[in-house]
Amino acid sequence: MYELYYWPEIQGRGEYVRLALEAGGAAYRDVAREKDGTDAMMRLLESPEVVAPPFAPPFLKDGKILVGQVAAILQHVGPAIGLAPKDAAAALWLHQIQLTVTDFVAEIHDTHHPIGNRFYYEEQKPEAKRRAAVFREDRIPKFMGWFETILSRNPAGSHHLVGDRLSYADTSLFQLVEGLRYAFPKAMRKSEGDWPKAVALHDRVAALPRIAEYCRSERRIPFNENGIFRAYPELDG
Repeated sequence: MYELYYWPEIQGRGEYVRLALEAGGAAYRDVAREKDGTDAMMRLLESPEVVAPPFAPPFLKDGKILVGQVAAILQHVGPAIGLAPKDAAAALWLHQIQLTVTDFVAEIHDTHHPIGNRFYYEEQKPEAKRRAAVFREDRIPKFMGWFETILSRNPAGSHHLVGDRLSYADTSLFQLVEGLRYAFPKAMRKSEGDWPKAVALHDRVAALPRIAEYCRSERRIPFNENGIFRAYPELDG
């Protein structure tokens, strides 16, 4: 059984791992959400006995293997849970897409914390408002347009980002659309029509029985203003 370690109150970056594990039907423990789980997470993160410690949560324990960084975690578990292609070139392309997701997530976070995590949002609201305007006008179209392009160019068709089967990149794109709709509803309503294939992929992932059941369950932490995606109306234009 996999052991996932991440903060218990937010979806955050850990949600990309949770969605893949749920879609793949993998058995896992969300350790920090258990009793004394956060303490266990921090002990493991700070243990001097860990030769290759993760930089920060999320990280995943698979037997004796401890791996951090979302893209690396998904690269590790993807083949085992049926969400990664066996072909080496396709697997590398999948990893490249997930790394681009990581870049996008960092930019989403920086809309409300453009100066840094050291300061509360309320201490950097003018900078956040300026950063969010550029994000809405330039960066959302840049990233979502790229996903639309690679769906259009997939030789196996536009039902998936890689090949003709579900991959962890598909579940990650689902989360991006969900989160952007929460944080930037006005911007998304205005622009979603520009990315019909990406939105259709989101809808197909949402309809998967395991994903639909997960999203209805208590395992799916609601979006909130402590996570990556935050619904601050002043940042939505």
